[in-house]
Amino acid sequence: MKVIAVEEHWITPGIDRAWRTQPKRSRDESVALNDRGDLQARLLDVGERRIEAMDEAGIDLQILSIAPPGTHGLPASEAIALSREANDLADAAVARHPTRLRAMTTLPMSDPDAAVAELLRTANAPAQVGIMSYGRSGDRPLDDPAHDELLAAAAHLGRPLFVHPQIASNTVRDASYRGFDPTVELALSTFGWGWHVEAGLAALRLILRGTFDRHPDLRIVLGHWGEFLLFALDRIDSLSNVATGLDRRVAEYFATNVHIATSGMLTPRLLRHALDFTSVDRILLSGDYPFHRLDAGTLAKFLETLPDHEDRHKIAAGNAQALFRLGSSPSEA
Repeated sequence: MKVIAVEEHWITPGIDRAWRTQPKRSRDESVALNDRGDLQARLLDVGERRIEAMDEAGIDLQILSIAPPGTHGLPASEAIALSREANDLADAAVARHPTRLRAMTTLPMSDPDAAVAELLRTANAPAQVGIMSYGRSGDRPLDDPAHDELLAAAAHLGRPLFVHPQIASNTVRDASYRGFDPTVELALSTFGWGWHVEAGLAALRLILRGTFDRHPDLRIVLGHWGEFLLFALDRIDSLSNVATGLDRRVAEYFATNVHIATSGMLTPRLLRHALDFTSVDRILLSGDYPFHRLDAGTLAKFLETLPDHEDRHKIAAGNAQALFRLGSSPSEA
């Protein structure tokens, strides 16, 4: 059975350096999380070491996605140059490993016009199959009207938008995440809670802004089993009672425009719960490499919890092949 992992992180030396040299108040502190163990070396590698890790985990194809915070929030001139460089480096990596890698496009969202231009520049690149995005660039949210042209272009090109977690703004962190040891503060505002709230909120804002009414072909992906949203969908749908300008109820967009990725959390109870609120056709396998390290045994055991062989194939590869237009096998992508 083919296995495709859709959210597999990497970083460029230029993007990493840019964030580490930002003024303190502008710096994204989550970059420090990349310094644990050998994460930094694994993030920088898009060659043989990554392929070896894929082989060990039983992964046939990875879709490379720039690690948070990408170029979001960097000054526009830096973001433009570094996004272009990242996409060119991803193209080169895929050219070296055409049956094993694809990539999500990195965009300079701090300049909405430049982001559209970069998406169009990469429109015909065989390596580029999706967009790695975050819910906010500086103080501008993803649903801001300034990004509507980009969202329209993504829909037109059939490029799914992965809405990835990012650390909350300093204002929110000051109000909600401070008061602890700095290590605890960072963990609480990132992987312990804040990342997931931020990504889920970004997706809800896209729905409430009418994004999917204007661009019904736009598809987004949420990691970590839907960033809490599936688990509160009954409650969230009550927004429909006040958001009366939408074409449909809020929960209905999850059946048509939202896909869910596992982000390395191969827990059968999460799968069972997700299937109460979405269909098997909407679930994508992602390893969240190198922050999670899948192994072949755990992956096989997880897929075996699905009694239907066709459902196993859908989550392992079929759904990704359809959403990212990868063909019937990685070698045909």
